[in-house]
Amino acid sequence: MSGEFSTHKSDNPFRHCNHTLVASDIHLTTAEPVHPKDKLWKRYKQKEFFIDAAFEAFLLAVQKDVFGDKIELVLSGDIFDFDGVTQLPLRQKFFMTWYEKRRGLDPEERKSRFKMKLIIEDHPIFFRSLKNFIKNGNRVIFIIGNHDLELHWDSVKRQVLGALELNSEERERVRFNNWFYISNEDTLIEHGNQHDSHNNCQNPINPIISGRIKKRIRLPFGSIANRFMMNGMGYFNPHSDRSYIMTFTQYLKFALKHLLKREPLIMWTWFWGAVATLYVTFREGLTPEVKDPLRVEDQVEEIAFNSNATPKIVRALKEIHAPAAIFDPLGVMRELWLDRAFIVAISAVIVFEIMTLINLIVPVSFFWTFALFALFIPFFIFYFKSIRSKVIVPLRFYERAAKLGARITGVKRVIYGHTHEFMHTNFGGIEYLNSGTWSPAFDDIECTKPSCPKTFVWIKPDPNDPEHKARVANVYQWKDHQIGLLC
Repeated sequence: MSGEFSTHKSDNPFRHCNHTLVASDIHLTTAEPVHPKDKLWKRYKQKEFFIDAAFEAFLLAVQKDVFGDKIELVLSGDIFDFDGVTQLPLRQKFFMTWYEKRRGLDPEERKSRFKMKLIIEDHPIFFRSLKNFIKNGNRVIFIIGNHDLELHWDSVKRQVLGALELNSEERERVRFNNWFYISNEDTLIEHGNQHDSHNNCQNPINPIISGRIKKRIRLPFGSIANRFMMNGMGYFNPHSDRSYIMTFTQYLKFALKHLLKREPLIMWTWFWGAVATLYVTFREGLTPEVKDPLRVEDQVEEIAFNSNATPKIVRALKEIHAPAAIFDPLGVMRELWLDRAFIVAISAVIVFEIMTLINLIVPVSFFWTFALFALFIPFFIFYFKSIRSKVIVPLRFYERAAKLGARITGVKRVIYGHTHEFMHTNFGGIEYLNSGTWSPAFDDIECTKPSCPKTFVWIKPDPNDPEHKARVANVYQWKDHQIGLLC
């Protein structure tokens, strides 16, 4: 990385502020046109569910509420969703593999620029709101999450800045941070994906790896699964697991109503997507990084400066990250359900061999095959019920990470996003908040049951502090053009 977005000055203007807003998981991606066969196909991506206008009204309301005081807006990860972009250029501008044409472009720099261009074109109101916010004297910090890892490319950052239409002085009030930010020396802000094995960046200091043709960003297991599987299973909302976790009866009704119409080969889509996800996850994880030995320390220093930290803090925070999913191959197979598929296939082979042997001795009806296969059902049930998914990370892992992060950075407050579940609690003296989400998350494919409200964290001066040095934080909701306290 060139480091052109870091300005090393002895006086860091980002160190102090009174008001800090933290919003995450907005998941801006390209608009999905209504499918001629079924309007519910990827309905959550259609323009009517864009949050741009609501976000603009929210920023205007907050600025009015602080009576002219300056605001620091921390967009703490997954603001853009590159994984959901499946559009291709009208004319072939670069080499594309067969799976890129079906599931979206790889995270090579030129392809990432193409995806960012499409996102910018589809969200003019969002970029207008940020532009006006910055021009009013406020500042914006982008923290890179797991779905917008392609923001690591300097040329993609330039696209974002270009869309904001800022002059050179205003650009100094925008920063891009690799994975964390320390606000006002009292709050550590991260996206939170670095403590999730399925979605963390294997090396957030240097995420670039070598490619067959071009260098690319190393993607985690979760992003690869979204591209190869969720992009081909458009009825399921990737922002809400409740949209695809159903009972057998619900799945049957769902299949009869929708899958036979639009996606009759859903099982094949799942299987080849799962196999491709498994292969690409390990290919990406084992691919060597592209390193410039003369730039290693510069990279750490740039991250430290942009984050209001020190190089020592950067290295220490990196050490508390969860191990990447590639170090748990069986766990990856379980999450993809490939272990179940493998067990069923092996059982079918065993039954076939037994029936073949029996038929050599005495002819029996083919239907005895099903009876023999039924003997394996208790084992299937026992095994399937013993599996515990790691998609949802237990709170105790975030508690450990928050405590260690607070100790390393010397703060008493930690804010994450990533889980899409807002929260405000205390971990042994460390205040912990989760900013929730603004994503188009719905529990049903018709998009009539929102999974969660549009939430954010607001840190503001403590009215009970006579010296006006302490700050308090709470989770708020934006609803019906009003800001409401949640917790």
